[in-house]
Amino acid sequence: MTSILNADLHCHSVVSDGTLTPEALAQRAKANGVELWALTDHDEVGGQQRAAAAAKAEGMQYLTGVEISITFAGETVHIVGLGFDAQDTRIQQGLLDTRGGRGKRAMEMAEGLAKVGIPNAYEGALKFVGNPELISRTHFARFLVESGVCSDTPEVFRRFLTEGKPGYVPHRWASLKDAVTWITQAQGIAVIAHPGRYKFTANEEYALFSEFKAHGGQAVEVITGSHTPAEYIEYAAVAKEFGLAASRGSDFHSPDESHTDLGALPYLPGDLTPVWELLVHRMQ
Repeated sequence: MTSILNADLHCHSVVSDGTLTPEALAQRAKANGVELWALTDHDEVGGQQRAAAAAKAEGMQYLTGVEISITFAGETVHIVGLGFDAQDTRIQQGLLDTRGGRGKRAMEMAEGLAKVGIPNAYEGALKFVGNPELISRTHFARFLVESGVCSDTPEVFRRFLTEGKPGYVPHRWASLKDAVTWITQAQGIAVIAHPGRYKFTANEEYALFSEFKAHGGQAVEVITGSHTPAEYIEYAAVAKEFGLAASRGSDFHSPDESHTDLGALPYLPGDLTPVWELLVHRMQ
């Protein structure tokens, strides 16, 4: 296999905070020319059997996927797992524990919004949730757009859902070691998701990559929906520096919200090792 492969290894369904079913995502991916696909819902593997079956029906190769929320240096960071055994009890229990804090956090977010004149935000957000265990800021954002408080989801985050704003509540996620261990114990590959999004100093970012590698992490998203062309180059160099394989994924959530569609990214640079070369034996 080569880097010239339309692989999309990062997207979300209604099982977490996307708006399409796993089946609809598979159809959209196939229509956009995706050859290798993974569904990576947040902290949840409940959509994996459906996604794998849908991929097979569409004639696409499939890798199991998940996106795990962790806390590192005071920031929420996402670690994608690919090609793992979704039935592994250790990763299932770890994800269950990670999801457990979302409900309480959501209630606190609603209380903060109520104090600035936005009542019933929890109930409003629930209307957009496929899985109440996975209620998130994205669901609150959709409610605030629907109710006319904001014109789009980026405005919601700027005004209400980032640090220092009325609806922001931090959450203590799993550790970097936890996430990487769950994935690798289940025979998968751990990937640092969209590193360009994190507000780290150079030293903090170096520490993230160093510790990730030390815990057994093997890849980083180089080409992803939230990276700029300059960041493609930057993180290709980081992948080489740390001896990491490279991944590619749109981080697609919704036809109405995502600026990068499934399968619409540039190919990986040819001088990097594609993550799928490490996972040929796990493709379905």
